[in-house]
Amino acid sequence: MTVRGMDLILWRHAEAQDHPDPAEGVPGDREDLARRLTPRGEKQAARVAAWLDRQLPEGARVWSSPAVRCEQTVMALGRRYKISEAIAPEAPVDALLELVQWPAGKGPVVVVGHQPTLGQVIARLMGFTEDDCSVKKGALWWLRHRERNGSNETVVVTVQTPEML
Repeated sequence: MTVRGMDLILWRHAEAQDHPDPAEGVPGDREDLARRLTPRGEKQAARVAAWLDRQLPEGARVWSSPAVRCEQTVMALGRRYKISEAIAPEAPVDALLELVQWPAGKGPVVVVGHQPTLGQVIARLMGFTEDDCSVKKGALWWLRHRERNGSNETVVVTVQTPEML
């Protein structure tokens, strides 16, 4: 017997402007957090958001990194969202998983964040031998926790990229 559990949708921010000082800048510094989406990134966010909005039930919880590019990405979804430092650039995997209450949380949770954290979460939950997984800008991974025959599993529901939609 399979018991359906929590859905976790990990959505990487869409294409953003480059850091104004690539030689000196570091992930999460003030300039990095202020980076905005490019016009292409705005289109990517809108395309993925339109698809995601049709799939998500009402009441899904939505979280965003405090970075402007993530907020711009999530705003395309047109739903209420909260901001958390647990999803900021370079955030640890455990902080994200604790925030969303994986795997015991109720209902679907959308997280708009960054590489490498999102890829590290996917790698851990899927049991990959590598500790990271590549997630394209604007792409989302929809994972589901379920219980099957007394054991816990994580399954991939879908992976979507802006180019596929």
